[in-house]
Amino acid sequence: MNDDDPTGMKVDVHEAGGRARVGRVSCEIETNLIFKTHDLAAYFFTTWEPIVFDLMLLAASIEFCDRIKRRPGLAWGRAFELRVPVHDPDVWSRKDVSDHLHEALELLTGDRWRVTFKRRRIPADQPVQRLFRLDTGAEAVIPFSDGLDSRAVGALMAEEYGGRLIRVRLGSKKKDQPKDSAGRKQPFMTLPYQVKPGGSRFIESSARSRGFKFAVLSGAAAYFAKARKVIVPESGQGAIGPTLVPVGQAYEDYRNHPRFMKQMTKFFGSLLGVDIDFIFPRLWFTKGETLAAYVKLTGDKDTEWSETRSCWRDNRHASVDGLRRQCGICAACMLRRLSVHAADLRERDDAYLWPNLSANNFNDAVAEGFDGPKNSHKQYAIAGSLHLDHLASLRQSGTAERPLNLAVFHLARALEEPEAVVRPKLDRLLSQHQKEWKSFMDSLGPQSFVAQWAANGQPT
Repeated sequence: MNDDDPTGMKVDVHEAGGRARVGRVSCEIETNLIFKTHDLAAYFFTTWEPIVFDLMLLAASIEFCDRIKRRPGLAWGRAFELRVPVHDPDVWSRKDVSDHLHEALELLTGDRWRVTFKRRRIPADQPVQRLFRLDTGAEAVIPFSDGLDSRAVGALMAEEYGGRLIRVRLGSKKKDQPKDSAGRKQPFMTLPYQVKPGGSRFIESSARSRGFKFAVLSGAAAYFAKARKVIVPESGQGAIGPTLVPVGQAYEDYRNHPRFMKQMTKFFGSLLGVDIDFIFPRLWFTKGETLAAYVKLTGDKDTEWSETRSCWRDNRHASVDGLRRQCGICAACMLRRLSVHAADLRERDDAYLWPNLSANNFNDAVAEGFDGPKNSHKQYAIAGSLHLDHLASLRQSGTAERPLNLAVFHLARALEEPEAVVRPKLDRLLSQHQKEWKSFMDSLGPQSFVAQWAANGQPT
């Protein structure tokens, strides 16, 4: 990376009391990367392994880089040089480990990375050990958050695995530990670290590094539990759709894609010497089909699922009278609303900032009492609506055959299945999405601003 590269950033992670080299951004352990002893101990429930702590430190360091450097306005990719202190740099610097790490990072983020390692001055403090009781033996790990897929697939998988399922909390706020039908606490872990920007604030929100954090934390839990399976809760539209039809002008989103997870399996194999498989039980189903299956299983028609959150926007941009709402029109919210309709369910009128998608004007659809800026929301709404519409019409597009063939090629290799098996599954998924999208558009009416955007292929 050239020193005058405007897309580049050089970051030195260092221990408390140390300093970055000249020309490098400082990222200090205990100031910018803060590990929470109690939650860290939940991961090391069998034994302390410094290499896994270093793995978590690496994930936190990558998140710091990803969020502190804004993406360029006329392009996507950035260039990072990152140096991280670890307990055994010889292991981390091995060619197989380094190659798999860089391949995974560059596929995931669309950025160029050069990650190097140095030896720590002082070993990291070991958390106080505590026994993590797994009465029947763990078989699988699933990341658990406030999201709809997470709640629905968590319940579906708990039906299959019971107490042999470990939930890994990926949010920053610790929730009550879940219980089974008999009231017994289930295996549960929470995010063991916090990333802070220091004196400034984080300025980049694309958050592609979240996929690396997801894989590292759930993979570490699987490693210690000897589960060897990580369940990816994303349904087909969210896992595959963003690589087929990127939102706006963004780089393809591989955060929940089998291709990225296959790279992480290789990385874990070279670093830890174990095979950790990422499995996709809902890959070939829509989010609406997953929600319907959850409701059928649990009978939950209007309680727990409706309390989940899908929105990308934070409280500063998505609240009315100080009360948090989902925006209702970003890509994630639009997929949620499409899926709720497909599952024949309803949400409260006060769930969204933009509750009335049937309005013929974007500004007329906003909730009364919202006095925030509308233009940035509109850009999210345009991107999200057209993404779902383009995904629905993809199979009928005259230019789509080559991208679809390439998608099948990559999916087949990541899933280790023949292309002849993968293609019909992908076609069915896209066909079901098209059916659900048409029904959703019909329910909004032809005068809906969303329907008008879709009909014109652009905002009016």
